Amino acid sequence: MKENFFRSMTWLHTWVGLLVCWLLFLIFFAGTLSFFKDEISFWAKPEIHQIRHQDHRVASQAKQINDVFADLQQKAPNSLSWRINMPDSRNPVLSYGYAEPKQPGQRRAPFNYTHIDPNTLEPVPEPRDTKGGGFFYRLHFDLHYIDVFTARILVCLASMFMLVALVTGVVIHKRIFKDMFSFRRNKGSRSWLDAHNVSSVLALPFHIMITYTGIITLIFMLFPYPAETVYEEGLSQMFNEALPVNKRAAPTDEHRPMVAINQVLDQIYTKYPNADISHVFVRNANTASSQIVVYLATAKEVVDNGPRYLFNGVTGQIDAQSGEDWSASAQFYDSMTALHSGRLAEPLLRWLYFLCGVAGCAMIATGCMMWAKRLRERMKPEQSAHRGLKLVETLNLATLMGLPFATCAFFIANRLLPIELAARADKEVLAFFLAWLFIAVLALFGRTQSHWRLAAWLNAVACFSIPLINAFTTEGNWISYLLTQQWALFGIDSAFICAGLMFIVQSRKIPSHDNVKEKGNLFKNRQLKEQQG
Repeated sequence: MKENFFRSMTWLHTWVGLLVCWLLFLIFFAGTLSFFKDEISFWAKPEIHQIRHQDHRVASQAKQINDVFADLQQKAPNSLSWRINMPDSRNPVLSYGYAEPKQPGQRRAPFNYTHIDPNTLEPVPEPRDTKGGGFFYRLHFDLHYIDVFTARILVCLASMFMLVALVTGVVIHKRIFKDMFSFRRNKGSRSWLDAHNVSSVLALPFHIMITYTGIITLIFMLFPYPAETVYEEGLSQMFNEALPVNKRAAPTDEHRPMVAINQVLDQIYTKYPNADISHVFVRNANTASSQIVVYLATAKEVVDNGPRYLFNGVTGQIDAQSGEDWSASAQFYDSMTALHSGRLAEPLLRWLYFLCGVAGCAMIATGCMMWAKRLRERMKPEQSAHRGLKLVETLNLATLMGLPFATCAFFIANRLLPIELAARADKEVLAFFLAWLFIAVLALFGRTQSHWRLAAWLNAVACFSIPLINAFTTEGNWISYLLTQQWALFGIDSAFICAGLMFIVQSRKIPSHDNVKEKGNLFKNRQLKEQQG
C-alpha cells in the first residue's frame, strides 16, 4: 500500500510538472525579473540617469505638489484627468501629466507627461518610449498577444499544477535534508535529479509562498461565484466597496474652481505627520464633479495598497478612504498580494527574492531536462526517439535558451532602436519575440549537444554585448556606475556580465558532438562483446 502511494505521488509529480513546465518557466522567469522592474525601467531611460535621489525627499513633497498643481492649472485646467507620480526610493524622477482630448477611434485618451528633476524642479528631456520593467511584470501573468482573461486563466491553472507538484515533491522526498547537500557530477540523469532536488529544497518555502500567493492574487478569476452570489453587480461591486476611492463621479460641464491643494495636504499631514505620498490623481479638474485622490506609500508594512483618500475637489472634504479599516479577509488578500509582488522588500530582501526566483527557474528547467535525459538513457542505440521525446527536447531548447536570448534582445533594442521611431515600445517587445522565435526555429532543426552549445554561445555574446552597447550609446558605463554609486544601473550591467560568464561555463560543460558520438560507439561495442560472450 505504501509503495503504491509513493508510486502514485511520483507519477502525479512528474506529469503535473511536465505538462506545464515551459509555461511555468516563462512565468517564473518573467516574474523573477519583475522584482527589479523599477530598476529595469530606470535603466531603459538613459535620459534620466543623471538625476540623483533626494536626501530629504518626503520633506519636499508638499512644495513639489503645489508647484505641479500650479503648472497643471495653466496647461490643462479643463482636462478630465491629472496624474502626479512622486519620486521614491527606486525612482528619482517627478513626473506629472494630463489627459488630452480623446480622438475618434482611440480607446484611451493620450497623456501628455512632463518629467522633472526634483532636486532643481527643472524639466528633463522626455525619456524614450519604452515598456521597461513593466513588460516583464505584465508578461508573467498576461502572457502578451493573448486575450487577458484567457491568459490569466492559463496562469491560474499552471500555478495550481505547480502547487500540486510542490506538495507531491515533498511527499516523495524521503531524504529531503540529505538531498539539499547532494550533487553528483557527470552522472547523466542522476546529476540532473540532484540539481533538481537542490534547487527545489533550498528555496522550498519561497516556492510554496510565491505559488500560493500567486493563486490568491488571481483567485477571483477562478472562483467569482461567492462575490456574484453576495453582490448584485458581482465582482465590480465587491471591489468598489473594498476600494471606495475608485468610485468616479460622472463628468459635468458645470465649471467650479478646485480647492487649494494645501487644504487637502493639511488633512493628510494631520493624520500622518511624516506621510510619504506616492501619487496624486485629479478627475474632472475645475468642475462641480472634480475629485482628488491621494495615495500614500506602504513603507515597510506587509500591504500592497497603502492608505488612500478621496477628496471632493471643490470643498476639500474627505468623501472616502481605503486601507485603514479593512476587514480581516481584505487584509489577508492584500497581504498575500504584497508578499507575492515583493514591492515591500528593501534591496537586500529584494535580492533574496530574486535569487529564490532564479532557484525556481533552475528547479523547473532541471525537471524538464531530467525527464528527457532519462528517456534517452533508457533507449537502445538502434532506437530512434519518439515524437513525444522530440517535442519535449525541442521545447526545452526553445524555452530554456530562448527566453534569456529574447530578454537580451529586448535590452539591446532599447538602446539601438531610433528614439523617434513610431510605437517604439512595441518594437522592443517585437524584438523580444522575434529573438525567441529565432531560437525556437534553431530547436526545430536540431536538439543535439552542438545546438545547445551554439545557443549557449549566442546567449553569452548577447549578455556581454548589453554593457558594451550601453557604454557606446549613453554617457555611462559599468565602471562609471560603480564610481558614482549608481547601484541600480551597476547591478543590471553586472547581472548580464555574470549571466554571460555562466553561459560560457555552460557551453564548455556540454560535450562536443564528436565526444557524444564516440561514447555512443563505445556503448555499442560493449553490447556486442556482451552478446558474443
